[in-house]
Amino acid sequence: MRAGVRKNLNWEDRRIVLASGSPRRRELLQGLGWRFRVVVPEIDESPRAGESPEELCLRLAAGKAQAVDGVGETETLVIAADTIVVVDGDVLGKPAGEDESLRMIRRLQGRVHEVLTGMAVRWGKKISTGLERTRVRFRPLDENAVRAYAETGEGMDKAGAYAIQGRGSLLVSSIEGDYFNVVGLPLCRLGAMLEEMGLTLPRQWEMGIQSRIQR
Repeated sequence: MRAGVRKNLNWEDRRIVLASGSPRRRELLQGLGWRFRVVVPEIDESPRAGESPEELCLRLAAGKAQAVDGVGETETLVIAADTIVVVDGDVLGKPAGEDESLRMIRRLQGRVHEVLTGMAVRWGKKISTGLERTRVRFRPLDENAVRAYAETGEGMDKAGAYAIQGRGSLLVSSIEGDYFNVVGLPLCRLGAMLEEMGLTLPRQWEMGIQSRIQR
């Protein structure tokens, strides 16, 4: 779903909200130099009957963007995302404990899985959504390696029970697609979606420059 292009978008007056409690998404936006607020949305993330993985993450991303409607600023730019891991058509969410983390890593080892991120950008009453897909291959692992990684606890708050930007990088033999999507926020797609709303790439870079000057 594409939003109409918004005219006369002044980044100087922008108020950006990241609708996510994810530290990884926060760090990625900070890497762009943008100034923003974090608002953690409260929505039911349960899948619906017959819902595909793609439909699930797109619906949740849009729901998160809409859930911060009470920020009180009509010109607020809201960025939301939902990332899931899919193998054999099954969605792997965040493990409930170490036993589930072990099962997930065992299932992923030596195989290819997909990481899907649903993106939603809301500007006033307009909303644009998009989907990013990355294929990730794990190296074959023996049981000692599986247990050793699970015991680090690194993957306990992450879909698929691993972190590609941390110790989990040693599990990954190759990726096809956007690395930042696996971390949790596909930055290239985000930039393209903001362009659709009238914010060009040069203006997106200027946002970071101006933020550094203001600090």
